[in-house]
Amino acid sequence: MKQPHILISGAGLAGSLMAIYFAKRGWRVDIFESRSDMRKMEMVAGRSINLALSHRGIMALKEVGVTDEILKEAVKMPGRMLHDKAGNLKFAPYGKDETEYINSISRGELNKMLMSAAERYEDVKIHFNQTVLEVDFDQKKLTLQHTESGAIQTAIGDLIIGADGANSAIRQSMEKQIPNYESNVDWLEHGYKELTIPAAEGGGFRIERDALHIWPRGNYMLIALPNFDGSFTCTLFFPNEGPNSFATIDSVEKVRSFFQQEFADAVPHLTNLEQEFLNNPVGKLGTLKCFPWKVGDSTVLIGDAAHAVVPFYGQGMNASFEDCRILNDCIEKYGTDWEKVLAEYEALRKINGDAIGDLAVENFYEMRDHVANPIFRRKRELEYILERKYPNYHSKYSLVTFHPEVPYSVAREKGNRQDDYLMYLCEDIESFDDLDYDRIYRDLMAM
Repeated sequence: MKQPHILISGAGLAGSLMAIYFAKRGWRVDIFESRSDMRKMEMVAGRSINLALSHRGIMALKEVGVTDEILKEAVKMPGRMLHDKAGNLKFAPYGKDETEYINSISRGELNKMLMSAAERYEDVKIHFNQTVLEVDFDQKKLTLQHTESGAIQTAIGDLIIGADGANSAIRQSMEKQIPNYESNVDWLEHGYKELTIPAAEGGGFRIERDALHIWPRGNYMLIALPNFDGSFTCTLFFPNEGPNSFATIDSVEKVRSFFQQEFADAVPHLTNLEQEFLNNPVGKLGTLKCFPWKVGDSTVLIGDAAHAVVPFYGQGMNASFEDCRILNDCIEKYGTDWEKVLAEYEALRKINGDAIGDLAVENFYEMRDHVANPIFRRKRELEYILERKYPNYHSKYSLVTFHPEVPYSVAREKGNRQDDYLMYLCEDIESFDDLDYDRIYRDLMAM
């Protein structure tokens, strides 16, 4: 029986992982990537927000057998380290015990590893510098142009996968060819800029290694995620316009003054602060929602091409990897009956892609505005007590991050109800000793 031939647009995280799923079935896969091979290039600084790999993503990586090699390059983060303006530190665990943590990993390094893992299969070929010009959905045909030579070629397969990111050429073709196609990007008024804390002399860490560091300051915040080499990738989330913004902090003197005032304990470690701030690009932050995700039995979107999200829940990559796992499950169920495969995949993932997009925006305001709020801190302490006391209770963060069996849409709905209830309880309490934990647990479980 002839094995299917799959065409994937995009050799990023989702495209490379999906190629491995197909290759494990013995299928032929051609990946067309508009960029050059990043494994042969020096990485360009400025846009590489570190990724937080958690249970949903790891579940997919385990299915294709690449978990061990990837986790070797990751750093465990069991919680947040909060920095106030005076330099005081407060550690807040993410999970109920030492088994629940997230993993910091470089986006670029992870992408390189997944591409190499895909290419270990002889039926997988990655074609670099290939831009999609046109999609013929009826014939399942891509027309491509080499970005350097200008040469035009076509490729015909049995299924087209759009894994080419938020600016997906596959989705743009769907927008042009499908009447009343729904596509919208909701932009935040904030952007982001990458900064760096280099490794200490001898390769150690200048600040606490095993934590995601946050400097919450109301309308903006700085975060830092550890890298395997001892450095930290920092990201400033900052207004694009206004008194304190990317538009106004525009000189060495202003950068130094602003950081000394707002992030004083970070300044000694940001050894190239002024140059990075003034020269690194400002990234945009937007949430993409679109529909449909498929065209008949020919084409389907995965990852950021379908649901680009802002990075504040650390779930963008995990959601994309979950797309790959669910699409593979649908293939396991229906084989190459692409109509059924794509219809069920879309029904399962669209609602959850929208949900994680909403969750990520909500968490931006929580991280920026609330993590330093005393009521919020009491709420988190109460959640921690409840999770350790009652194994069946899980906070919203835990549902999203550590329980892949719970769909994002369910985690958001249930988690937000729990949050409202617990915030109400924590408004006036003076001591946790006064609480009726059994009653609280019953109330939560009834939600």
